[in-house]
Amino acid sequence: MTDEAAPETKSIRRLPTAPCSVVWSRGHAYVLEAGLARSRWVGCDDRGRPIEFTNAEIERRGWTLTRAS
Repeated sequence: MTDEAAPETKSIRRLPTAPCSVVWSRGHAYVLEAGLARSRWVGCDDRGRPIEFTNAEIERRGWTLTRAS
C-alpha cells in the first residue's frame, strides 16, 4: 500500500493569470492584482485587514475557483 493518491484523483490545476481573477482560500476571496514587477493575490484576513499573497503562498494554502459551502 502506498501513500500516493490514484492518478485519476490527482488534479493538475493552475492559478488563473488574468487580472481581477478571483480564487477562494480558507473561506476568503482573493483577487489577482497585476503590478509592474509581479502579480499578487489581495484579500482580507479574518479581522478585515488587507493581506496579500504570492502565487506560491496561495498554492501552499490551497485554493478553489468556487466558494466552499
